[in-house]
Amino acid sequence: MDIHKLVKKAQKGNEKAFLELFQQHEEAIYRIAYTYLKNKEDALDVVQETAYRSFKSIAGLREANYFKTWLIRIAINQSISILKQRKKFIPLPPEYTEQQADSSSEEDIPLSVTLQELLDELDTHEKSVILLKYYQGYTFQVISDMLEIPLGSTKSILYRGLNKLRKSLKRGEIS
Repeated sequence: MDIHKLVKKAQKGNEKAFLELFQQHEEAIYRIAYTYLKNKEDALDVVQETAYRSFKSIAGLREANYFKTWLIRIAINQSISILKQRKKFIPLPPEYTEQQADSSSEEDIPLSVTLQELLDELDTHEKSVILLKYYQGYTFQVISDMLEIPLGSTKSILYRGLNKLRKSLKRGEIS
């Protein structure tokens, strides 16, 4: 069945139609979430939350052709929300940190930096644009619409992020 008919049925409350639509994009949602969160359980939580939120608000989807884009935007927002929650942590007392540092050896420190670690150093917009452009293959216009930022800003954010990655590589932060 074509996407327009499925979306119309889902908007009228047809759970089977929604499930069929969602399952077509479930893997892409998981990949996006995992790229952000680097944790299987959290990524699965994002998939679940995306399913819930999209089912509850599918009536607001105006254009059926943008169903996948709409789902991925929900997943990105949910992933960013989890990342913000992770930043709220209780710092350890200094004596515990010093004790841990004394007990570890220099051999435990990884000598190479992965691409994922470099991406993690980018700000949220830069990371989102790079992931959507190069990991998912979206056009600038689709990324602009998805993230609700102007087209020119989307391009600027991409190039700024890529420049940061190049500078990190030139400084020898990756082997």
